[in-house]
Amino acid sequence: MRQNQLLVSTLREAPADADVVSHQLMLRAGFIRQLAAGIYTYMPLGRRVLRKVEGIVREEMDRAGAQELLMPAMQPAELWKESGRYAVYGPELIRLKDRHEREFALGPTHEEVITTLVRNEISSYRRLPVTLYQIQTKFRDERRPRYGLLRGREFLMKDAYSFDTDWEGLNESYLKMFHAYHRIFERCGINFRAVEADPGAIGGEGGTHEFMALADIGEDTIAACTCCDYAANLEKAEAGTSAQGEELIVQASSAAQYVPSIEKFHTPGIKTIDQLVESLQIAASDIMKTLIFQADEQVVAVVVRGDHEVNEIKVKNYLGAIDIAIADADIVERVTGVTAGFVGPTGLQIPVLVDQAVVQMTSGIAGAGEVDYHNRHVQAQRDISLQHVGDFRNVNEGDKCPRCAEGIFKLYRGIEMGHVFKLGKKYSETLGATFLDASGKSQHMIMGCYGIGISRILSAVIEQHHDESGIIWPSALAPFQVHLIPISTKDEKQMQIANDLYHRLVENGIEVLIDDRDERPGVKFKDSDLIGIPQRIIIGKDAENGFVEFVERSKNRKESVTIEEAFSRISRK
Repeated sequence: MRQNQLLVSTLREAPADADVVSHQLMLRAGFIRQLAAGIYTYMPLGRRVLRKVEGIVREEMDRAGAQELLMPAMQPAELWKESGRYAVYGPELIRLKDRHEREFALGPTHEEVITTLVRNEISSYRRLPVTLYQIQTKFRDERRPRYGLLRGREFLMKDAYSFDTDWEGLNESYLKMFHAYHRIFERCGINFRAVEADPGAIGGEGGTHEFMALADIGEDTIAACTCCDYAANLEKAEAGTSAQGEELIVQASSAAQYVPSIEKFHTPGIKTIDQLVESLQIAASDIMKTLIFQADEQVVAVVVRGDHEVNEIKVKNYLGAIDIAIADADIVERVTGVTAGFVGPTGLQIPVLVDQAVVQMTSGIAGAGEVDYHNRHVQAQRDISLQHVGDFRNVNEGDKCPRCAEGIFKLYRGIEMGHVFKLGKKYSETLGATFLDASGKSQHMIMGCYGIGISRILSAVIEQHHDESGIIWPSALAPFQVHLIPISTKDEKQMQIANDLYHRLVENGIEVLIDDRDERPGVKFKDSDLIGIPQRIIIGKDAENGFVEFVERSKNRKESVTIEEAFSRISRK
């Protein structure tokens, strides 16, 4: 490709609303252009990279035995209502009506559509298992689109769905996708971790893993053990304890007899954990923090240690709720009789969910249920209802790993690039996807689903592969493999050598961009650094003596080599 004809405009400064490096560099290098908030045009350079990612994904999906199809983006609302997700997905689901007032949704995902399709196409166990996938634009009405391609309202996604006759078959299908995802992200040059995760609105009956690119700007927190392979999204990470369930309560009961009776004391205006710590000269871990939540129509209290944070996902899953939120001031006062800040875990007439770390406390300080008062010597077994004991908190860095005896958690930030789910019968039961088994009995199909954010990979790669000058594309994703830069387009000898080398490389199947613009060398070099093509050949005055400058973008070091050596190096890669 000749750069003089390429539709690319580079920017010296990033737009003010581009907050993260990947967004800034893609705009500056001319890979994308914004049409509206969270909606982007992929310019020719960006589209070339996107196609590279699609190609890798297709190769690995096909290698894993999946078959590609393409489903409609516009889906009848009746399908979503039939599955029960029309209300669950909430305002992120983009809804519309046709001229006949029939309701539709622009697909953020395709579980309903694919299940209906397979229900109508397959009726016998002889045609199972099957895994189907597509690469298609998805739509989600994000409340706050940001970070460029990382959180958009329109994005490119690969979604795959497996259908099996039993759970053993699903486990095999899941494992194939799990390994395929590892190969995909390795080929894309991404530093990633596969972590256990919560299924969210997708739902399901089995395991789920997220594939997270490690990056400081990631919106997700990952807890990973320093000794074993256990890693999980913060919303899913298990808090390790030395005892579980009944054993915890027995231990607490044994300790209770040595704790003095509850003592109420005056704490005027002291509402927060920090204020208690400062006023009483104690550690946050000595405090029992009681928070009131509304889960669907139910109001509950959750008690955690003062140095811990409530994990709303764990609470929601424990209660089997659809929505959960911290209760407003009116609800708190109505159900507890006191304002927030002085609510305690004793004497409540609502369900009390007690985190296992609170049960392990010998005693603690807690709200007294009276304005300007707290209680000391509160002991879980003696003073709190332990009908609901469990893991209801976020893990902290340094917490013990629940899976091994040696490790502790280290926390990382991550960008979610892919997610694999064991759905089980969640959709096949609600949508009637059945098959006849070998004995002629009707059974529900066992499903899995597997998504990859194709466009999001571009941002993740750039976050991990850049320097102060621009993007450093891994070879597998680069828009071109080689950037030929003749110093002067007016020098006939330089242009002849550049053009000869260009044609030789193209004939050998190498993707080449030749900068034939009539620009100053400094402009060409800055643009080349910004665009991030892996290899660069600079053709200057020494070219007529048979020498050019060879630059690997990742090393950013110039090396004088013969023209033949430059050609040979590129041909070998």
